[in-house]
Amino acid sequence: MSKAKKTTKTKVVAKAKKSVGRPSNPKSKRQQKMVERELKKEAGLLKKGRPTVEGSKRQAVLAAREAKRAAGIEIKRGRPKTVKAEEVAAESQVKVS
Repeated sequence: MSKAKKTTKTKVVAKAKKSVGRPSNPKSKRQQKMVERELKKEAGLLKKGRPTVEGSKRQAVLAAREAKRAAGIEIKRGRPKTVKAEEVAAESQVKVS
């Protein structure tokens, strides 16, 4: 017969957590820049990406597209569908007959 093992409860003592990694200097230029960025983000003043240039060709195209949309004109996306030579030949034979 096997002997039953006695288990004893051990107490786990939580130690103060040590910060992991290299300590940061809050007065460094990088840390100040990060804090400034967070403040701008909270205030809604943080701008991302490339700024738009008014009067550029791209802005003119977008304005024309928006004007068409407002006028109710259908705007097709992408390139027109290419017509295959077989379909053209089939259509010309139907018209000739």
